[in-house]
Amino acid sequence: MAGLRLNCSSSSSSSEEEVEVAMAAVAAEKKPVLYSVWMSSCSYRVRIALNLKGIDYEYRAVRRGDPDFEKINPIKYVPALVDGDFTLSDSLAIILYLEEKYLQHPLLPRDLKKKALNIQADVFLAPQIHAGITRFQIDMSKYPILARFYKAYMELPAFQDAWNSTMAKLQEV
Repeated sequence: MAGLRLNCSSSSSSSEEEVEVAMAAVAAEKKPVLYSVWMSSCSYRVRIALNLKGIDYEYRAVRRGDPDFEKINPIKYVPALVDGDFTLSDSLAIILYLEEKYLQHPLLPRDLKKKALNIQADVFLAPQIHAGITRFQIDMSKYPILARFYKAYMELPAFQDAWNSTMAKLQEV
């Protein structure tokens, strides 16, 4: 990073503040980029994970047949995440990567068995239920437990923002 110098020889609080400011600048420069399609449940689950973890990211809408996206992800599947010089596709792989790289606000418990049980559901279940309700008009009265999960998920700001912010960005395109 050109032009950034850290002077750590002083133990004053202003020196600590300079380090914090410099670290924030580094983080801002390396903001991950999520390539996504608004109605993709796989993309939605990654947006939820990014929001739950409090990761500031750039959203880029992908259109079918976009040659620029094919350069990012030759198999053309969404989502794809570019984090610095690293590109990853597949929602599960992206979420597990985010979990290990960005330690704040863990999505999964550290206990192996509890982690495995959580991977079965949580961020993965909500987008599927959401698609069933919004895209396919599934009557959720037949599935009261899933309906309760969905209602609880949709009360969480991270889930709301994953949907609402994408819809707003879609309208800008």
